[in-house]
Amino acid sequence: MFQVHPISADNFSYLNGLSEAELAERKIQVHVSDGRYPCRVSLADAAAGERVYLLNFEHQPNETPYRSRHAIFVKERAEENHPAPGTIPASISSRLLSVRAFNKRHEIVDADVIDGSEVAPLISTYLDNPRVDYIHLHYAGRGCFAAKVTRAGE
Repeated sequence: MFQVHPISADNFSYLNGLSEAELAERKIQVHVSDGRYPCRVSLADAAAGERVYLLNFEHQPNETPYRSRHAIFVKERAEENHPAPGTIPASISSRLLSVRAFNKRHEIVDADVIDGSEVAPLISTYLDNPRVDYIHLHYAGRGCFAAKVTRAGE
């Protein structure tokens, strides 16, 4: 069984009190959602008309060749969603994904590109491999980090 994890809302709570100028100084863009901006905290697409922040986030901070950061969307005043074990949020399952399995040294063990509606069996297969410690899901089209996946209970 696996668990999909949101990015902690604590990473972004400071944004809610900043002015447009302060956000711009930090290279953070504000957009109004058309209903297809996937929030990495709520693990849901922001509803049409909702404000979202577009910012750079380091999702793979480990000192390896795979260290990485990229643009992500976060809804204004986003609240964390923790999906039930073994479930994939619609904001993830509705998109083409790049799936990357990492070991404890934060090196890629396996990877694939797959339709999000078919990702659950691939996640299970990867996590059956004892060399795999965790998985990162990315939206394949733009390469943006979507979520981290671990074995349930970890």
